[in-house]
Amino acid sequence: MEAMAIDLGSIVEIKIKEQDDFLKIRETLTRIGIASRKDMTLYQSCHILHKQGRYYIVHFKELFALDGKPTNFDEGDLSRRNTITNLLAEWGLVEIVDPAKTKEPVASLSQIKVISYGSKSEWTLVAKYNIGRKL
Repeated sequence: MEAMAIDLGSIVEIKIKEQDDFLKIRETLTRIGIASRKDMTLYQSCHILHKQGRYYIVHFKELFALDGKPTNFDEGDLSRRNTITNLLAEWGLVEIVDPAKTKEPVASLSQIKVISYGSKSEWTLVAKYNIGRKL
C-alpha cells in the first residue's frame, strides 16, 4: 500500500458537546487500537487533537506526518481511523463535522480491539505518539 499525503484538510474534524468530553474521549481512545493478545498489550491507534479551538480525531501516523516526520500512513490506517471515529459518534461522544470523510474506507471491527474500562488494568496500553510531549 502506498503512503498517503496528510494535511489539516484530510483529517477528521469533530465537535464535542462539553469541554469535559475532551478528557473522556482522550481516555476512551487509549483503550481502542490493535491488540497483541499473547502479551495483553494494546497499541493505541487514534488520538484527539485540539488545534485553534477545533477538535480532530487523528491516527498516530497522521500526527507524525503533521510533525514533518516520515510515516507510512496507508489505507489500512485510514480505515481504522474512520471506524474508530464512527464508533465514537455512535456512542454519542462526538459529532463528525463532515460524515462523508469517514464513510469509506472502513475497517471491520475484527481489526480493532476495544477494551472495556473495567478490563483496562489487565492490559498494557501503549501510545506510539504523545501529543505535547517532547521526547
